[in-house]
Amino acid sequence: MGGRVARVARTWAVVLGVVAASTLLPAAPAAAHNSLTGSDPRDGARLAVAPERIELRFLATPKEATTEVTVTGPDNVAATGGAPAFSGKRVTVPFRPGAAGLYIVTYRLASDDGHPVKGEIRFTLTTGTPAESPSASAPPTSAAPTSAVPTSAAPTPASPTPAAAGTDDDGGTGWLWAAGAVVVLAALGGGLLLRRRAARR
Repeated sequence: MGGRVARVARTWAVVLGVVAASTLLPAAPAAAHNSLTGSDPRDGARLAVAPERIELRFLATPKEATTEVTVTGPDNVAATGGAPAFSGKRVTVPFRPGAAGLYIVTYRLASDDGHPVKGEIRFTLTTGTPAESPSASAPPTSAAPTSAVPTSAAPTPASPTPAAAGTDDDGGTGWLWAAGAVVVLAALGGGLLLRRRAARR
């Protein structure tokens, strides 16, 4: 009787051992497999003010040598402002905002079991940073030629005035002398006619 009880006890011990092993063995690889637990900004967020940095939180401590984080904005423009910083299970990346639109944060790291973990979060920036206009500081170039035009053209209309006055004076004096000569010739001619008529009578 005692032997049968001992065999039953041993059988239950084996069964319990198998059940315990089956439940505990999968837990070790699962604990070694890292994953993202949260982020700031959160996935799908819409922001009117750009954050200074982006934070990723993981289930296990990520290794700096095997962790990569990239940030891209609209038109696939890089928006990472520097190298990632590691603090326990958190990874932060400086953010360099650009145009308004969709920003994608992509991460890739290796778990303790060697399995690569990768994923992404997305957020939308509703207010962008405008680009600086290159023509705002350009000096004006059309002012100098405009101011120089009147100074060079000013003496031109003054030169014909004395010449015209001299021409008018010469012409007036010539006409006076011609009119005087005509009057003298007419008087001489009239005197000769009167003398001839008187001589015929």
